[in-house]
Amino acid sequence: MEDEPHRCFSFLPTFLPLHILIYTPNPVLPEHNRTKSAAVFFHILTMIISRFLRRGISTSTSPTRRRSWWDHVTPALKDLINAVTDAFLADPCPYKINLGVGAYRDDEGKPVVLQWVREAEGKIGATNFLESTSTAISSKLVEESAKLIYREDLDVIKERRFAGIPALSGTGACRIFAEFQKRFYPDSTIYFPDPTWSNHRNIWGDAHVPGRTFHYYHPDSKGLNFVALMDDVKNAPDGSFFLLHPCAHNPTGVDPTDEQWREISSLFKVKNHFPFFDVAYQGFASGDVERDAQAIRIFLEDGHSIGCAQSFAKNLGLYGHRVGCLSILCNDKIQAVAIKSQLKQISNAMYSSPTIHGISLVSKILSNPDIKALWLKEVKVMATSIQRMRATLREALERLRSPLNWQHITNQAGMFCFSGLTRAEVDQLAKEFHIYMTHDGRISMASVTTKNVDYVARAIHEVTASNRDTKILHNIGAYKVNTDICSTFLGTNKTRARGMNLAL
Repeated sequence: MEDEPHRCFSFLPTFLPLHILIYTPNPVLPEHNRTKSAAVFFHILTMIISRFLRRGISTSTSPTRRRSWWDHVTPALKDLINAVTDAFLADPCPYKINLGVGAYRDDEGKPVVLQWVREAEGKIGATNFLESTSTAISSKLVEESAKLIYREDLDVIKERRFAGIPALSGTGACRIFAEFQKRFYPDSTIYFPDPTWSNHRNIWGDAHVPGRTFHYYHPDSKGLNFVALMDDVKNAPDGSFFLLHPCAHNPTGVDPTDEQWREISSLFKVKNHFPFFDVAYQGFASGDVERDAQAIRIFLEDGHSIGCAQSFAKNLGLYGHRVGCLSILCNDKIQAVAIKSQLKQISNAMYSSPTIHGISLVSKILSNPDIKALWLKEVKVMATSIQRMRATLREALERLRSPLNWQHITNQAGMFCFSGLTRAEVDQLAKEFHIYMTHDGRISMASVTTKNVDYVARAIHEVTASNRDTKILHNIGAYKVNTDICSTFLGTNKTRARGMNLAL
C-alpha cells in the first residue's frame, strides 16, 4: 500500500524528487504510522496539485482573468505638430485656420502639385518599375541629390568620394544617420540647436544617442544668439556631433549670416566637431537653391567631413511620397564604398528600400535640365509668395498700431515665423479665434493667405495688446459671416461679437 502513491504520481516527473523524499518508507516508524503519514502527505500534495491545475485551466480558458501581453502599454505623448492638426480637425468652426502645417499652400490654402512634377509624372508614366531598374534609379537620385547640395563641379562629386542612399524623406535620412552614429561612435552625443524641430530628439533618442542643446535663438531680439552659440561650440568636448540647419531654420526662421557661418566652420575645424546638416527647406529661404546651400559649401571649403539629410517633401511638393537622401562625405572612394554598405545594411533592417515612384519623380526632375530649370522657377515663386505674406502680415500689425515690434517677421526666412507669442496667447487664439499653431508660437507662413492675413493680424493684435480695455477686433468682412456664426466663431462673448464692425 505504501508504494501506491509513487505509482499514482509517476506521470509527474516534475514532482518526482519531492514525492520520493516524502514517501520513501521509513523503517524506524511502525507500519501503521508510516501508512498514515504517507496518506496525509499524499492528500496535501494532491490538494496543491489540484489547485495548481485548476488555476492553470482557469487562466487559459477565462478571458476575463487573463492578463494581456500589452496591459502595461500607455499612450505615447502626442507629437506637437500632429496635436495641432488634431485640435484643428476637431474644431467644427467653418472659418478655422491651421498655421501649423509645414508644407506649402496656395492662396486658397490648398496643397500644391507643381507643374513640373506633373511633367515628370508624364515622362515616367510608362516606366516599368522592375527590380532590374530600381538600383539604377536609386543611384541616380543619390547622384543628383549630391550635386544639388554640394555643387555639381565639386571634386568630391567627380571622384565619387561620398556615400549616399535614398531615404524616407528627411526623417528617414536622420534616423539612419542616428543609427550609424550609434553603431560606430557608441558613446557619442548629438548637440541640437535650441530650439529645433521637435522630432529630432525622438529620432536620435530611438537610436539611443543622448541629446544635448547649444544656444541658438535669442528670445529678446528674436534673432540669433551668436555669442552664446560660439561659446557652446567651444565648450563642447572635442569631436562632438552637431546637428545644423543650413537655411530656413525650423522653427525660428533665423539663419546665421555667411560671415557667421565662416566663424562657426572655423571653430568646428579647431574642435574637430562633426557637422550634420538637416536640409529640409532648400530654396525656401532665399528662393535660390544654390544660395540656400551656401552654409554647407562654406564647410566644404574648410575641408570638413560632413553629413546631410535631404528632404524633397517641401521644395518639390512631394510630402506624401517621402523622398529623401542621406549622404556622407568620405576621404576616398574605398571609404565611400564601406560607409555606403553600412548605411544600406541599416536601412535594409528598417524598411529595405523606399518606394520607387517618388524616387523616379525626383530623379527625373533633377537630371533633366529643362524640367529642372522650370522647377527652380517654381521654387522661386513659392519663396517669393511666402516673403510677400511676411511683409503683408507685418504691415497689417503695424497698421493696427500694435505696441510690439514685429520687425522679426520679415527678418526671419523660410517657411516659418517664430512669432514670440506666449503659450497663453496661442491658447487664446485657438479658443477665441479658431487659429491654430504650435505652443511655441511657430507660424507656418505658407498657410497665411491674402484672404486670411487681415484676420490673423487682428487676432494676434487682440491677444497681444497691452491694454485689454482698448483692444478692438476689427472687420472680418472677408469671411462674409452673419452675426450668429460670428458669435459662435468668437466664443460665447456675444457682447464682443455685436460690437464688431461686420461687412456683410
